[in-house]
Amino acid sequence: MRYTDNYNRKVRITDAGLYRLPLLMAGVILFIFSGCSSSEQVQVQQNLSPALMPVSEIQAPHPDPRVGLSPGVFDAEEAIWNLRLISTTPPPDNFVGSTATDLAFKGNYAIQGDYNGFMVWDISDPENPVLVVDFLCPASQSDVSVYGDLLFVSGEGLEGRLDCGIDAPRTAVSEVRLRGIRIFDISDIRNPRYVANVQTCRGSHTHSVLVDPNDDENVYVYVSGSAPVRPEDELPGCSSALPDDDPNSALFRIEVIKVPLANPELAAIVNSPRIFEDLTAPPTHGPAPDDMAVIERARARGAFVGNFNGTPRVLNSGMVRRYLTRIVEERGGTGDPTAADSAALRERLPEFIAEITRLRGRGLSGRGPNQCHDITLYPELGIAGGACEGYGLLLDISDPANPVRIDAVADSNFAYWHSASFNNDGTTVIFTDEWGGGTQPKCRAADPLEWGANAIYSIKDGKMEFQSYFKMSAPQTTMENCVAHNGSLIPIPGRDIMVQSWYQGGINVFDFSDPANPVEIAYHDRGPISLDRLETGGSWSIYWYNGVLINSEIYRGLDIFELLPGDHITENEIAAANTVQMNYFNPQGQPKFAWPASYALVRAYADQLERNREADMTTLQMIRTGIIEAERAGSAGKTSVLSRLAAEVENRAGSTGNPDKMARIATALKELATAS
Repeated sequence: MRYTDNYNRKVRITDAGLYRLPLLMAGVILFIFSGCSSSEQVQVQQNLSPALMPVSEIQAPHPDPRVGLSPGVFDAEEAIWNLRLISTTPPPDNFVGSTATDLAFKGNYAIQGDYNGFMVWDISDPENPVLVVDFLCPASQSDVSVYGDLLFVSGEGLEGRLDCGIDAPRTAVSEVRLRGIRIFDISDIRNPRYVANVQTCRGSHTHSVLVDPNDDENVYVYVSGSAPVRPEDELPGCSSALPDDDPNSALFRIEVIKVPLANPELAAIVNSPRIFEDLTAPPTHGPAPDDMAVIERARARGAFVGNFNGTPRVLNSGMVRRYLTRIVEERGGTGDPTAADSAALRERLPEFIAEITRLRGRGLSGRGPNQCHDITLYPELGIAGGACEGYGLLLDISDPANPVRIDAVADSNFAYWHSASFNNDGTTVIFTDEWGGGTQPKCRAADPLEWGANAIYSIKDGKMEFQSYFKMSAPQTTMENCVAHNGSLIPIPGRDIMVQSWYQGGINVFDFSDPANPVEIAYHDRGPISLDRLETGGSWSIYWYNGVLINSEIYRGLDIFELLPGDHITENEIAAANTVQMNYFNPQGQPKFAWPASYALVRAYADQLERNREADMTTLQMIRTGIIEAERAGSAGKTSVLSRLAAEVENRAGSTGNPDKMARIATALKELATAS
């Protein structure tokens, strides 16, 4: 490990994360080209020892450089491995101290949500992002999505106004309150124009934009709102009764909004599907060892500790004050509570907690989730993954306005199912657990690695089967909020690789090609904001977009990274991934990646065959030298070289350990031959 000063940052960089390019073979490749003939000859020194190691056998840096980083806001120490931090850009003045949230992308722009509104960054030059819009429009949590010339922004809390004003409504019922979806016209992205909103009974914590492959005139927005139902006086038709008592209840449903692209001002709710029917309460786990120790220390100090649904919890001062005041009033007393009143509260605490449970639950006890947090849509496959509080759902979305649940899983190791991501072929889904709500330290040394983690499931015939857990493994301090959060696939062909945020646990990249054995392959982490107090910060979300990784830092602004080639990912694999180009990307709208035929694609597949010991080195050298010969050949000879190589690959496919990947190589070679 060595230290370097880069961009005036304190950075720990491991040797494995520097610009060390992997060898394609253990031997030296020697090229000898003769004359100017149309078919140049290539001679290769043979060496039958593979140079690339299986991912599971590569050692990560030890000791982990993420442990013990010094604190700071914009000057915290950093650790990085197999990544390069291209740029860090602080937020503009109107957003300093606010909470930055999710990201969406359109063309060369990154749109970053924030509790104060949203920002638009021109990322044409990743080393120098330029802020082009800082739009003040407060709401929690201002998650963003785009499609065409439209920008969609979520609003759930009580502070949002229909007019984007900064003065939050102060009354319980307000005619100017916005809780739902805002719609902006961004045909001129540097001058967003607010054109419509759709109010919902529980607001929009998050949302997902569904582009129906069979509908060019509309898009659909799935709304997940987890707040209490708003008063009917504020939005007529909102009911918090159980569906058994009121079929129009706002509980146990999601909202589907239909947005006519030509007339977005006509956007409206077209369905409120009840995808949670017949689900029962999921299993849960108790406090972690560190949490239990805090509770016991509080109990020893005389704090009031109650049992909430089987879990001990320290009552906050406001709750204690209200109960003591009630006890004083019930005995007809005045003034401050006495020691006898405190003793009475301890005795009656189970009664009061049961009362709270009844009032808050309103008959919800024993039932499953009544809302989702995130729904990730995969329209090309007609499926969606719903992370729905106590369950992970698999949905059929082939009829966009009428999603149907086809499977559901629960897990006692999960506290709050938060988000979902599929692999590219839809055979694996990853769910995240936001244990602690994103504001608590849940990556401490004693915290179980199964809690606040990812759960990876395989999908077969519409059913999900658990495979493994994966969690960022570097212990974080008690002053760092840390738990699994948002991320996306990186389009490395032939592999399942994801980048993910962990709040103040930083970001990491992991390979889940074998869903039962995920492996961390890159990371970046900063020290805590403070060692004296717990402050919410870190990475809210990070996504791959057209060759770079873009990170929304809650407090520090916008980070842009790139992958470095090394033992885990070769230069060829990165080059093949970067042939994928998207016009737009939304965090909860998963695209299906397709890789154009390229020499990088063939080389990437060859690297994977070597890494996984699925082809002998003679075959791999034949592929690699054939590609070199094709690149050197003139236009007339290129087709011949590629066609012969494709035929030979097909001929040898059956004798390898991965005939399917050999077939992909042959297909790419044929396409290159046709295009030459």
